[in-house]
This record gives sequence, C-alpha cells and structure tokens, in this order.
Amino acid sequence: MGKIICITGASSGIGQASALKFAREGWIVYAGTRNPARDQEQYRGESNLHFVELEVTKPESVQAVIERIDQEQGQLDVLFANAGFGYLRALGQAPLEDIQKVFDTNVYGVMHTIRSALPLLRRTGYGHIVATSSVGGLVGQPMNEIYCASKFAVEGLLESLATYYKPQFNIDVTLLEPGAIATEFNKTVLGHVADTGGILEDEYKPVLDAYTATFLQRNVVPQTAASVADVMWDLVHMETKPLRIRTSEQAEAFVSRKISTDPTGLEGVLNTRKTLLNL
Repeated sequence: MGKIICITGASSGIGQASALKFAREGWIVYAGTRNPARDQEQYRGESNLHFVELEVTKPESVQAVIERIDQEQGQLDVLFANAGFGYLRALGQAPLEDIQKVFDTNVYGVMHTIRSALPLLRRTGYGHIVATSSVGGLVGQPMNEIYCASKFAVEGLLESLATYYKPQFNIDVTLLEPGAIATEFNKTVLGHVADTGGILEDEYKPVLDAYTATFLQRNVVPQTAASVADVMWDLVHMETKPLRIRTSEQAEAFVSRKISTDPTGLEGVLNTRKTLLNL
C-alpha cells in the first residue's frame, strides 16, 4: 500500500504546494479545504489528490475526514497540521473576537486535528505529525504579538507531545518553521487589515512604521510555497525526524540571533526535552 498523508489548510500556499508535491510523488493525499469541489476541479488530473471538506475549528469536521481515511485506507502515515490564520494588530488594538479567531485556528485547530488523528496513527503503528509553526513561534515581533502568541502555543504543544509520542506510540513530531513566505497567506493578512480600518492613526503607528522600515531594509526575498513543500518532502524521509526544522537559510539566521543573545532560552528548552526523552 502507498503512503497516506492528510494536510489541513490545503486550498493555497504551503498546504496546496505540499499536497501537489506528495500526490505527484505517488502518495495518496487527503487535502483539507473549505471548498473541495472547486479545488478538485482545478486539479482534476491529479489522481492521488483528494480534496476533502475540512474546517479545523470544528472537531466534527476533522473527525469526519479521519474516519474517511480510516475507511478508505486503513492507515495514516503523516498528519500535516498546516491550517493557519495570520493577524497583524497590536494587542491594544485587537477586538477580542479577532484574538479568538486566531487561537481557534492556530492553536485549537491543531489540537482538534491531532486529537482526531491520534487513534488512527496509533493503530497504524507508526507515523509522523508535522505542524506549521513559524519563526514567529520562537521570536516575538512587534505588532505580531497575537499571531506569535498562537505559534508559541503550538511550539509548546508539540514540544511536549514529542517527549512521549515517539517512545510510547512510535509517532514522530516536528515543527515546521518558515520565515517570510510568498503566498496568499500574506495577502489575506493585509486584506484583513484593510477591511478593518487599515493602518490606524494611533499610538501604535510609529511602532508599525519602524518595524516595516526595518523589514524593508533587510531586503528579505520571501520563500516560495513550493520550496517549503520540498523541505516537507525531505523531512518525512529523514531517518531521524527533528523536533524543529527551519525552511530556509533566512529563517535559520533570524532565529539564530535569538539563540546567540539568549543562549539559555531556546537551547535550555531543547536540553530539557533531551533529558525528558532519556528518562
């Protein structure tokens, strides 16, 4: 039997690029999207690619997809919890309902997905859980505190699961950590800003202006979704799966600055995990 992967957030960006990559490499792909008929029509020539209706904020939706995979395939090799919700507002600006939306998708959505898939992964006897995090899950950034907080939560969740999922269930756990990505995700974030009043003329604007100017001075060239999909492909074929993997040299360099200025922070967390796994 071929390999089976389930991907959430597969209507565009990293999720869609990964779905295409794996399907064309011979894997059977269940690609979660809110509009499966539209996406299936767009890629109707891809026989291994099955778009399924999946809303990660609704546990019953996730459970229905996992049950379908169980019925049709009887196994699941890789779960890619990729669905994400970007947000660019200061905590002091953000309505509570917006904050809840970010966490409903980025945190609770990942939890729903893993909770639903775990029984099938355990019955399969092995597996690999990958969640899309971000360099923003390791390094806090101005005006991104709500998004970063959600990704920090995902980092803590998967790091904790990694302490026992592999030795107890033979399930590897990895955090995929991109930097700047050239996808519809960024357009959606900026579109949401425009739809909710644009750049506000308030006490936070100087912070946003300074942050934007610094970003532009760095002359960052966003990574393509297809190149992240290549990293994902290489990741699942590694003999030893890492807990964390950055998807570009730029992402690695960005995170390394935090490690070099706070060596007991991230390094200490990794050493703690190693100690727990060796208990």
